[in-house]
Amino acid sequence: MTDHTPSARLLAKAQTLTEALPYLQRYAGATFVVKYGGHAMGDPALQRGFANDVVLLKQVGINPVVVHGGGPQIGSMLKRLGVESQFVNGLRVTDAETAHIAEMVLAGSINKEIVGWIGRAGGRAVGISGKDAGLVQAEKVGRSDPDRLQGIERHVDLGFVGEPVAVDRRIIDTLSAAGIIPVIAPIAIGADGHTYNINADTMAGAIAVTMQASRFFLLTDVVGVLDKQGDLLTDLDPAAIAALRADGTITGGMIPKIETCVAAVQSGVDAAVILDGRVPHAMLLEIFTSAGAGTLVHR
Repeated sequence: MTDHTPSARLLAKAQTLTEALPYLQRYAGATFVVKYGGHAMGDPALQRGFANDVVLLKQVGINPVVVHGGGPQIGSMLKRLGVESQFVNGLRVTDAETAHIAEMVLAGSINKEIVGWIGRAGGRAVGISGKDAGLVQAEKVGRSDPDRLQGIERHVDLGFVGEPVAVDRRIIDTLSAAGIIPVIAPIAIGADGHTYNINADTMAGAIAVTMQASRFFLLTDVVGVLDKQGDLLTDLDPAAIAALRADGTITGGMIPKIETCVAAVQSGVDAAVILDGRVPHAMLLEIFTSAGAGTLVHR
C-alpha cells in the first residue's frame, strides 16, 4: 500500500505558513520602508532574493518602499573617470562634478537595475529620486572636523552633500495605491535650486518617519548590534542603546545606523530593524517568524 503521509519537508513548509499567519494579519495594509545597499547589491543571487521578497510583501498586502544606496558604485565610477574622492567623517566631499556623477549612478544605473529585478520577480516598480514630484527637499550639510594637532574644530565644506528637511509623501501614496513599489534614489533638490546627494540611511529614515511606517529596515553588511561576547542583541530601546554606547559596545560605523533607527522610532515609526542583507530572505525571517533575524529597535 502506498504511503500518502506528507513528508517532513512538506509538513515543515505548512508549519512555516501557519506561523506566518498572525504576522500577515498584523501587517496587512502597513508600510515598510527598506533601505537597501551594501554587498547584497552586487550578488546576483541576493539581488533575486531581495526582489522576490519585496514582491511577496506587496502580494500579501504590505506596502514596501525601497530606498537604495550606492556608495561603492559611485566610488567605482569616479575611479574609472579619474576623479579622486575625499571623505570627512564617512561622508564623501561632493563637488559639482562628483554630484553629477553620483546622480547619474544612483538615479540612473542603480535605480533602474532594482526596478528591473522587481519586474523580473513579477512585481511592478517605478524608480524615482527625491527630486521627482518634490518628494524630498534637502539642505546643505555642514560638518565640523576636529583638528587633532591644534585641539580645535574647523568647518569642513562637504560640497553638494545634503540632508532631508521635508518629505512630501503624495507620490509614494499614489504609487502604492496603484499596486506599484516605489524605488527611491537618495538625490534631492534644495531651496537654493542645487541638487544634493543624501546618505541613503538618512533619506530612508526621513521617509519612514513621514510614512509613519510599521517597520523601517536597514539592510547592512553586518548581522546587527553585537554584545561584547559577539552575540546578537535582538531587542533594544533607546535607553539600552545609550548604555551600550556609553560602555563602548556600540562603536564605529554602527553608531550612525543606530542613531538613525532611534530617531525614526522616537518620531513615530513603530520599530526599526538592522539586518544582514547578505542573509537570504532576512526580511521575511524577521517579519514572519517569532525568532527574528536582526536587531529590533523600538520605543
